[in-house]
Amino acid sequence: MRTKSPQKNKINVVTLGCSKNVYDSEVLMGQLKANGKNVVHEDENDDGNIVVINTCGFIGKAKEESIDTILHYAQRKEAGEIDKVFVSGCLSERYKPDLEAEIKNVDQYFGTHDLPELLKVLEADYKHELIGERLTTTPKHYAYLKIAEGCDRPCSFCAIPLMRGKHKSTPIENLVIEATKLAENGIKEIMLIAQDLTYYGLDIYKKRALADLLKELVKVDGIEWIRLHYAFPSGFPMDVLDVMREEPKVCNYLDIPLQHINTEILKSMKRGTTHEKTTNLIHKFREYVPNMAIRTTLIVGYPGETEEQFEELKSWVEEMRFERLGAFEYSHEENTGAFVLEDDVPADVKFRRVNEIMEVQSQISWELNQEKVGKTFRCLFDRKDGEYFYGRTEFDSPDVDNDVIVDATKHYIKLGEFIDVKIDEAGDFDLYGTPLVKQEKPVPLHQKRNKQ
Repeated sequence: MRTKSPQKNKINVVTLGCSKNVYDSEVLMGQLKANGKNVVHEDENDDGNIVVINTCGFIGKAKEESIDTILHYAQRKEAGEIDKVFVSGCLSERYKPDLEAEIKNVDQYFGTHDLPELLKVLEADYKHELIGERLTTTPKHYAYLKIAEGCDRPCSFCAIPLMRGKHKSTPIENLVIEATKLAENGIKEIMLIAQDLTYYGLDIYKKRALADLLKELVKVDGIEWIRLHYAFPSGFPMDVLDVMREEPKVCNYLDIPLQHINTEILKSMKRGTTHEKTTNLIHKFREYVPNMAIRTTLIVGYPGETEEQFEELKSWVEEMRFERLGAFEYSHEENTGAFVLEDDVPADVKFRRVNEIMEVQSQISWELNQEKVGKTFRCLFDRKDGEYFYGRTEFDSPDVDNDVIVDATKHYIKLGEFIDVKIDEAGDFDLYGTPLVKQEKPVPLHQKRNKQ
């Protein structure tokens, strides 16, 4: 018996996991809208009678969140609050038989490459002509642009190839069309995403073509910032740095997950690099683009990681002084290369090591931020929360990096606009500043009427 009356044939898409999943949900929603369907993303009233859950299956915590979400909506279906539940994405791709056996109150499970089949059960046709048509779920001024699917890298800790398949680049002309449509809809910043940006083009152009892609994307009117996420250290195409240095639209920013620095662990991880090669690469980045912000991520507690190897990693972090850094505990994933190894670093040791790395990084970030006090930066403002506006410099990506914070009780800033901000003070991760150009707050409509 229904306890609620959801809107009939309203499809609520729920997205879990990374930016690549966000992109996939946006493509699904664009296809549904083109078929005349009523579709929303994570509807705050939760009143869709059909739910599609786009799951993540990357590591343990992400899998737990995905399973909890599936169970939540399966129970709502059981209670008669919704009519149908469909599950797609990485978890479904990786564990479909197990999920079908364990959570039976789901209408159907789909993998990462099953978009046409998912659309069919939603009574929609897959429209091949919809290049670049998406319903973006991010703020109106920035969007993700997925330039490739899958991954050919053999990293021992990673299950992505199991869920996403082999690397497949999207042609440059299609990406330019997509970026142009995004710009026409008011998007000013695009973040290029792939499991490995540096592999882009090898399959279709027989060469690393990321620099060629960037040279075409900077020609798109309306796009002012282009940001690079998820590069791989082995075989990095150095011509990308030439474009970054020469083209003002390409942010001086690179997200390059390095995972570790000890050569033995890098070998076991099958990263194709060494301590020396990795260090030399970072020095080359800073030599080519001196004011580049480098974001990286590290894994601690990998099988066999000794205290000595961890101390090597920690000392290296202190030496390299990355502008942005995240650390994560190793997750022992079945069917990966490292699964045959003993997951022998205790959970409390992994936890301690993450905290030690992040304490080091917090101090580095604070010191680098102090150097920005008194300087002026061009910032893009994303949101207002309480009595503050939150923006970013070109050295910061949404959700994962530092914010530039402006007091909303003293200043008005139009969201989605670039504005110069002088930095007054800085904390460990965030900057606090004053806008140099005063923006007028819109007059409410009722006040305009009263004046007339």
